[in-house]
Amino acid sequence: MDFGDDQECSDAQRKKKRYHRHTPMQIQMLEAMFKECPHPDEKQRMHLSRELGLEPRQIKFWFQNRRTQMKPPVAAAADDSYFDEQKLRMENARLKEELDRVSGLTSKYLGRPITQLPLIQHLAASSLDLSVGALGNPTIAPSLDLDLLTGSGSVAVPHFPTAVPEIEKPIMVEMATNAMEEVIRLAQTDEHLWVRNGGDRGEVMCIETYDRMFQKPDDRYRDPDIRIEASRDSGLVLMNATALVDVFMDAGKWLEFLSAIISKARTLEVLATGMVGRSGSLLLMYEELHVLSPVVPTREFHFLRYCRQIDQGLWAIADVSLDLNRENQFNSPLRSRRLPSGCLIQDMPNGYSKVTWVEHMEIEEKVSTHLLYRELINSGAAFGAQRWLTTLQRTCERFAGLMATTSRELGGVIPSPEGKRSMMKLSQRMVNNFCASLSSSQIQRWTMLSGLSDVGVRVTVHRSSDPGQPSGVVLSAATSLWLPMSCERVFSFFRDENMRPQWDVLSSGNPVQEVARISNGSDPGNCISLLRGLNSSQSSMLILQESCTDASGSLVVYAPIDIPAINIVMSGEDPSNIALLPPGSPFFLTILVSSLPSSKLNVESVATVNNLISTTVQQIKAALNCCPSG
Repeated sequence: MDFGDDQECSDAQRKKKRYHRHTPMQIQMLEAMFKECPHPDEKQRMHLSRELGLEPRQIKFWFQNRRTQMKPPVAAAADDSYFDEQKLRMENARLKEELDRVSGLTSKYLGRPITQLPLIQHLAASSLDLSVGALGNPTIAPSLDLDLLTGSGSVAVPHFPTAVPEIEKPIMVEMATNAMEEVIRLAQTDEHLWVRNGGDRGEVMCIETYDRMFQKPDDRYRDPDIRIEASRDSGLVLMNATALVDVFMDAGKWLEFLSAIISKARTLEVLATGMVGRSGSLLLMYEELHVLSPVVPTREFHFLRYCRQIDQGLWAIADVSLDLNRENQFNSPLRSRRLPSGCLIQDMPNGYSKVTWVEHMEIEEKVSTHLLYRELINSGAAFGAQRWLTTLQRTCERFAGLMATTSRELGGVIPSPEGKRSMMKLSQRMVNNFCASLSSSQIQRWTMLSGLSDVGVRVTVHRSSDPGQPSGVVLSAATSLWLPMSCERVFSFFRDENMRPQWDVLSSGNPVQEVARISNGSDPGNCISLLRGLNSSQSSMLILQESCTDASGSLVVYAPIDIPAINIVMSGEDPSNIALLPPGSPFFLTILVSSLPSSKLNVESVATVNNLISTTVQQIKAALNCCPSG
């Protein structure tokens, strides 16, 4: 055999082996970066190297090859062949990952709890390329090419095999069964395991007692950098047990009811359908949790959700994180793993259910939480059982109002129950859009503009293409502010239409009148309002506003809407196709920059948004008699 041929074969094998270290997610992230910047500089290549777990030289060669492939093709067939090749490479990489994953199943899943590896971080497909001047004034390139921006309509979920191999399903069933038994025990056990958290803030777990009750091999080697968040709370929810179970087991409803906590949710696979009423159902799910601020990192989970009816009128839902067992995981601001968590749902008279919620997580943060949110996060309250339960109580009250044939406080403007329901559906869409817009997900990058408030003004931009929203480019700005007064007082201030001219710069100081109101629950602060500015120049526009409050916090969200659209809503027609302009709140402002796909984002748009939100902060402080430093 010729030695030269041997050497060439060996070189080819090394190249092939080296290429296969590019996982599908690495290829996806590299492609996303290539769309944004085909010629990354050394700093950008070093950043990609750290993010993707590749050598800088590999990054450099990948971009060189990709640029070569993107040279003008002789025919369209060249493009097709390239993408076909990419698909085959990604499929080969996925098959290799699946083989590696299956080979370690027994040791990974049985005999000890699941240890979740770092979650996949998405590279944002766009940065605003803004810089901050010496005095905190924003500077921006003359324009940004909007072709580089990602769409906001799609739900980006980390890659997962399209189907769970049959060999894994029995192991997952065993995991879910063990988690169910633990959740039931955690929910029903009182002695020495749970300690009151003060007032009406639920209970926190005594970790030492838990470790004695549930002895697991890994507990002896728990990383000292890992923080445990474990809490329990219980209360009555205005929904019967069967309907409530359906909310938990339907990803769309799960997101709809809890959008203030969940920014994304998806059922990846139905592993077992169960019997009548969903008992025995087992789902593989993905969700992303958030606090409504761009400075607090989201938490991502791939988990099993198991439902079981354990007695007449008594149901249990159990969740447990699933280790994807992936190589070359990407860096993330934190790692999060959900230990057996869930709830017991007991049917009660008059359409209520008693819900006992248990939330148990392990968190390893790689960066310190912003000071303004540190106590909320480190105390476990941000994602604790009380926040989940109180949010569910409020949204179930809202749903009951939506389904009711009679209503309160309709006034003379909304003529029928159908009109009320249509208005409530439109407002729910507005609130859901608002919550999704404030996510700090890795695919939605926020850029600091100025340091006027406690966390500064941050902006992000995306192209809107969702049904029911105006198509175009949306620029959003957000800030957070600490105020030396109670949450109740601040909430009352913002929801009072008589106070609006004092802080809303878009009202230009003109008075605002509430022309209709729909009650949303037992708390008078939970309502939908239709506001009219007493200004002839804006006579064709109204403001749709929803305010809501519970023990975990409060929201005031609003959006402009024109009179023809509101007339359609009041007639009781389906509001799904009504184009609702981007929603806002006192500390979150959005504007539709342009409806043209080819538009450029210019410095004037960014400066306008920055000026509006900065002025709003100043006016809020003045109206509440706060000192300039907040």
